[in-house]
Parts: sequence; C-alpha cells; structure tokens
Amino acid sequence: MLNFRSVNIIISLILIGFLIAYYCFNFSFIPILIVIFIWLILTACGSAFIGWNYHFKSLNANYNTDKNHVAITFDDGPNPNFTPRVLALLKQYNAKATFFCIGKHIEAHPDLFKSIIAQKHTVGNHTYSHANHFGFFSTAKVTSELQQTSTIIKQLTHLNVSLYRPAFGITNPNIKRALKMTGLQSVGWSKRSLDTTALSEKTVLHRITNNLKKGDVILLHDTSEKTIAVLEQLLLFLQQQNIESVTIDSLFNIKAYA
Repeated sequence: MLNFRSVNIIISLILIGFLIAYYCFNFSFIPILIVIFIWLILTACGSAFIGWNYHFKSLNANYNTDKNHVAITFDDGPNPNFTPRVLALLKQYNAKATFFCIGKHIEAHPDLFKSIIAQKHTVGNHTYSHANHFGFFSTAKVTSELQQTSTIIKQLTHLNVSLYRPAFGITNPNIKRALKMTGLQSVGWSKRSLDTTALSEKTVLHRITNNLKKGDVILLHDTSEKTIAVLEQLLLFLQQQNIESVTIDSLFNIKAYA
C-alpha cells in the first residue's frame, strides 16, 4: 500500500535519476515536471481520502469481524435541534452509535453531550473549532485543538477520550504528529453518506445501504432534517437485515477511553 513515506522515497529516487540524466546527458526537463505533478496529485488525494491511510492509519472498517455488526457514527454535534431526535431514534431501534463532537459545541450544550454518554453511546474528539482551513493548521495548533476538546470532555464527564475523527477526513503530517502527541486514535469510515450535500434522502440512503457489509463504518452528521429521515430508514433497513449497529470501540474491540 502506498503511503506518504514510500511515495516520497520512490519519487525522490526517480527525481535524482532524472536530474542526473538532465545535467549529464542534456535530458529533457519535462519528465521531471511530470514526476513532480504525480507527487502532488498523490499527496493531495492521500490527504483528502482517509481510507487510503496515506499519512497515518485510521480505523475505517473491520471486515474481519465475525458478527453481523456495523458502526453508525455522527460528526459535528452535539446539536440541540437534531441530536435529541437522533438519540430517540437510536433508542427506538435499540441501536448504539459513536458521536464525534466539536469542542465548542460541547461547551455550548454540555447537558446534551452528557445525555449521549448516559444513553451508552461512545463519544470522540472532532477538534475544537472544525475550522474550514483545519488542514492548514500547524502541528502546534492541531495539538492545541485536540487537547482543548479532550480537556472539555474530561472536565464534564471524567472520561479521557481515545478516539478522533479528522475534520473533513483530512490527514497530513501535522495531524499525524499531533495524534502522536495526544495519543488519539484516528477513526475514518467505509460508507460516506454525503448527507451534508444537496443529494436527496433517497440517494444518501442508497449510498449507505448499497453493498453494505458487516464491519462497515457509516458516516452521518447529527445536524440536519435530512439525516433524521435517512437515519430512520437506515435503522429500519438494518433491523430487516438483522444487522446491529454498535459503537466503534465494540466493532474494533478497542477502548474508547484511556
């Protein structure tokens, strides 16, 4: 599997060879530009697609599980308008989920955050600000955001969270270093619903249920009316297929809290 380190080594060796050929044999400079372009494309895609595990390993799915389980995850809450409705639906269908919460939203709605935990769901770190330019933060800034959110959770619940969901699914070397410093485990997904886009409820539901397999990790957001409608249909589908929604720590048999 290609990753940031192996790609850099391969590209560097190729570039050295081309540079030697260029200076010694008047070799064309165009192949060098092509190699640099390929490196840029690979790095951009590797940073954008968490499933590549390009910069660091994330828990994207567990297809080795022998149980008929999937994990539904929610990003960007807690949201006072939609999170309570998500919790009600999960309770109705006896399903468990994992909520990756934004620090500033936890601060704004502490009782709602506590209710997620009280209902036996798992919570994780989803940065403090979820800034649109989070992918350009320095290592120090990323670390600060993660520590700030973990501290808020610890003060409210006495729990040391171990799980982290990258904002927008973006990964890079700065985030890798921040994870090493904070000891957080990155969690990705294998089923991206795109419920925050203009796609219809039907299309979003199809993206999730089409070829759904045991061990899949589903990405949703507890932030919209569309997601509520999709979630209800999804939970009914899982019930009909005899598939159980469990927390991330249960699916991967890991600890959610240190």
